[in-house]
Amino acid sequence: MGTVIELKDIMKTYVMGDSLVHALFHVNVKIDFGEFTSIMGPSGSGKSTMMNILGCLDRPTSGEYYLDGKEIAGYNDDELARTRNAKIGFVFQNFNLLSKLTAQANVALPLVYAGVGEEERMERAKKVLTAVGLGERLDHRPSEMSGGQRQRVAIARALINNPAIIMADEPTGNLDTKSSYEIMDIFKALNEQGKTVVMVTHEPDIARQTKRVLIMRDGKLSSDDRILKGEWTYAE
Repeated sequence: MGTVIELKDIMKTYVMGDSLVHALFHVNVKIDFGEFTSIMGPSGSGKSTMMNILGCLDRPTSGEYYLDGKEIAGYNDDELARTRNAKIGFVFQNFNLLSKLTAQANVALPLVYAGVGEEERMERAKKVLTAVGLGERLDHRPSEMSGGQRQRVAIARALINNPAIIMADEPTGNLDTKSSYEIMDIFKALNEQGKTVVMVTHEPDIARQTKRVLIMRDGKLSSDDRILKGEWTYAE
């Protein structure tokens, strides 16, 4: 299977007044191709900082980050952006959709920056929207959709460049239970198709649907559990 993500002795430190705050403290973790991993932990535990580094949205203060075998911790902003666009699709809690654009145009947007022609952009956007069950909502704007539908649009946008890795930051945080489970079904299906999925969540019932749970506390990786038949519990 092989390793797609490896963090070696990762530190992320901020200066707060006269003191140093370690958002991440000597974190070591490997994630293999095709894994479905959730990251949990209380507020301030470092899980969002870890997601930002994994997703090439931020750089560590020190340590090594290997993505697909390449050491990228020292990349500059442009190099990180190119790596991010080529390998990673993002899904966020607040959907991050443009309100004036249709679902199809929102999904096609990343292809504009990739220089893809309009006809191909819209055709590819239609294909991925259909794949997430929104083939009949191509012309709807975000305000005309439910939260679950908007998150499906966000997932389709994350898939438009066919990334090997999906990073999801609290993707069910703004959804009701039914919509949350429907979104999780999509992530599970993507994982079964071979996508590596890494998800931050504060909901134990959501984490239980993944295959592996990393628990962060005080910037440290405090536990790393494999889930068998949904049998796993998490206590704050």
